[in-house]
Amino acid sequence: MRAKLHLENTLKKILADNGWKWPEKAVIEPPKDKKFGDMSANVAMMLAKQAQKAPRQIAEDIAAAARNDELIEKIEIAGPGFLNFTFAPSFWQDTVSVIHKAGDDYGSSNMGKGARVQVEYVSANPTGPLHIGHGRGAALGDSLCRILEKAGYDVEAEYYVNDAGRQMLILGGSILYRAREIKGLNPPEPEDYYRGEYIRDIAEVALQRHPDLLDKAEEEATQICKLVGIDIILNGIKEDLKAFGVRHDVWFSEKSLVDDGMVEETFGDLRKSGLGFDQDGAFWFKATEFGDDKDRVLRKSNGDTTYFASDIAYHDNKFKRGFDHVIDIWGADHHGYIPRMMAACEALGRKGQLAVILVNLVNLLRDGEPIAMSTRAGQFETLKDVVDEVGSDAARFMFLSRKSDSGLDFDLELVKQKSMDNPVYYVQYAHARVCSMKRKAAKQQMRMAEPNRDSQALLNTEHDLDILKLLDQYPDFVEAAARAESPHLISIFLRDLASSLHRYYTNCHVLSAEPAVCAARLMLLDSVAGVIRNGLALLGVSAPERM
Repeated sequence: MRAKLHLENTLKKILADNGWKWPEKAVIEPPKDKKFGDMSANVAMMLAKQAQKAPRQIAEDIAAAARNDELIEKIEIAGPGFLNFTFAPSFWQDTVSVIHKAGDDYGSSNMGKGARVQVEYVSANPTGPLHIGHGRGAALGDSLCRILEKAGYDVEAEYYVNDAGRQMLILGGSILYRAREIKGLNPPEPEDYYRGEYIRDIAEVALQRHPDLLDKAEEEATQICKLVGIDIILNGIKEDLKAFGVRHDVWFSEKSLVDDGMVEETFGDLRKSGLGFDQDGAFWFKATEFGDDKDRVLRKSNGDTTYFASDIAYHDNKFKRGFDHVIDIWGADHHGYIPRMMAACEALGRKGQLAVILVNLVNLLRDGEPIAMSTRAGQFETLKDVVDEVGSDAARFMFLSRKSDSGLDFDLELVKQKSMDNPVYYVQYAHARVCSMKRKAAKQQMRMAEPNRDSQALLNTEHDLDILKLLDQYPDFVEAAARAESPHLISIFLRDLASSLHRYYTNCHVLSAEPAVCAARLMLLDSVAGVIRNGLALLGVSAPERM
């Protein structure tokens, strides 16, 4: 936010001129009530001990010096020493020039300073199609990557393919069971298996690819079915994510951790640090050193490694690839696993370098009625079904409309409505509305003004300034979303901006205004559309020109 940066620089100079250091707890922020001005600062109260003066006197000294700034129109002192600043209209009007000059780069910053960040998300077991819950994690991860890059980080998106372990054996057994059923062999129903119709479809493919499948030994046939299943399901997942506009730069195989010796390498590192030990034929991690209630087995006495062993080796590998910060996006049901994973990273010498974001459940509704979902039972709305019905834009915006660890009701009928009650329609319509206005202006041979002092000075109503002040906040929202790793902050900003735009249409004439004012207002609206388009792109949502 230019206003915050400008005021901070001004105040820091005043403090330096007085021989005062900038207080660590000094805060500059917009007041909750705009009657208190554009920005408020508590710096005077934080300086009392250092300056050995009453906060009110310090505030008066600061205000006297700051009044020399021609961009600050008014300064008021409130209560024990709060400083409230009101900027001159010309400061806000120049926002149009800033946006025009930056173009699509508006909101970009060097906050991240090129630090390497890996974001791992979705990472669903390849045992069935992605469901709507996976879609929320996918939208979150993809949007977070876009926001972090906007804030100057070097970002890599990764999908961890769980292609090893018990679930994969259950998948193989499920497919083999259906293959035998297809051939009329009346096999006994397994105790635990995947029941979806997609399993039967995969079994058909397995029989086509391997005509002698049912002649093979149980273990070999199960392995063949497993590999066919992983191949088909994983390709389907990739297609669904592509249709959803989600990117992954790396698809990392869990199986490769063992095959390439990464698990043993990590075990060796733990042994060297004294945090891994052998006991009763098993290999253990000293989790109690990091506050866990007991030490954890990484390799059982029968030689099998645990899920935790793979996870430690995987994160060890992530950091060895040179990432400064690693972000994992997990389902909320994994919350109890976080302390254990944090302890493992600390044991690897990576304390504070892992962040875990939890994604809460999505309650899928149709006209208010819940839709049951279960991968094993084969009763679920797949992500593909949802995207095919409501569109990628509506699904992504709804997924990102709330903080990820909050529950989310997703009503398929509501998000298809073309009404102002539909949040994604509300924001997209704001962009389309500006585009429509520009088309009408072109037909009437009305031109948008070029940003300069004279044209910007015509944006002098309260409604003009309200929108300009909001546009100035956009870079701050991008940085806040990156810092908090919370893309929903962008959707909050966009809804506020769309609301301001719709109010502007109600209160201000544009095409019917005097020509110079019309040109200036078209220029302002063009800036609004540009920022809406910019923000929607961070959410992976399109900005249609017609609706």
